Amino acid sequence: MRVLVTGASGMVGHSFRENIKLPYSYHFIFLDSKDCDLTDRQATFKLFEETKPDYVIHLAAKVGGVKGNTDYVADFYTQNIQMNTNVLDAAYIFKVRKVVSLLSTCVYPDSATYPLTEDQVHKGPPHRSNFGYAYAKRMLDIQSQAYRQQYGCNFITAIPNNLFGENDNFHLTDGHVIPALIRKIYEAKNAEEPIVTLWGDGSPLREFTYSDDVARLLLFLLEKYNGTGPINIGNTGEISIKEVANNIIENIGYEGNIVWDTSMPSGQYRKPSSNNKLMEMRWYPYSDFKTSLKSTCDWFKTKYPNVRGIN
Repeated sequence: MRVLVTGASGMVGHSFRENIKLPYSYHFIFLDSKDCDLTDRQATFKLFEETKPDYVIHLAAKVGGVKGNTDYVADFYTQNIQMNTNVLDAAYIFKVRKVVSLLSTCVYPDSATYPLTEDQVHKGPPHRSNFGYAYAKRMLDIQSQAYRQQYGCNFITAIPNNLFGENDNFHLTDGHVIPALIRKIYEAKNAEEPIVTLWGDGSPLREFTYSDDVARLLLFLLEKYNGTGPINIGNTGEISIKEVANNIIENIGYEGNIVWDTSMPSGQYRKPSSNNKLMEMRWYPYSDFKTSLKSTCDWFKTKYPNVRGIN
């Protein structure tokens, strides 16, 4: 069985390629943007015609942090819509047996009831800070359900929460919170700076899932989940950004002080999710957060400056 993994140069893609044990029953085809521009419909259809996948794990997306989502909101919407539409259309035309697409917790309404449950995805507008990306990901779920209803396609979607791990994007403004913190603190240590300035006030609470766990989870869903609606796959248990920063400081060995710049955005205060639906399928325990964070920091220290988002 041939499994096409899009977005294979990203963090979760690297987990598939380098960190987790892949089942021998599948032949994996790893695709990144250098191999095919998925916003190009003709190129996408040619790719599917040549690779003839039986299954697709769709990870490819234009992603970024709070500032990137705000500054380039139209790009985040349009490019993700194009990629998702082309991939699912091609999967239907070339009779792919199953597509597993990765969403994001930002698809949930800003006014949702906590914890976030899958039935709330379309019950209100998402947070304004990343609405372009959020709506594009919502439409990926809508398109998956539409193809299931009209054509009987086994297209499913999975919703993680905040991801982190080796091979992340460590850009200071376009990256997510953990890689941006790791880079800022590491560079402050190297420069022997007595103070490192971080955005917001450090109080927002987030749930984090290690990228290797997400890769294993998507394989699990490929074999076990065929439901109509999306399924939350994130590790639960909130931790403040301030506590994350303190853990990174300890792992990096920085001895200076943190100053929180409250003139910069902090994002939503909290958005806890429920993974009860997943746990009912007997998913095994997630990796320990502190251990995984240390592994990520250690990887960054050995690879710097040759990491994504810097060069």
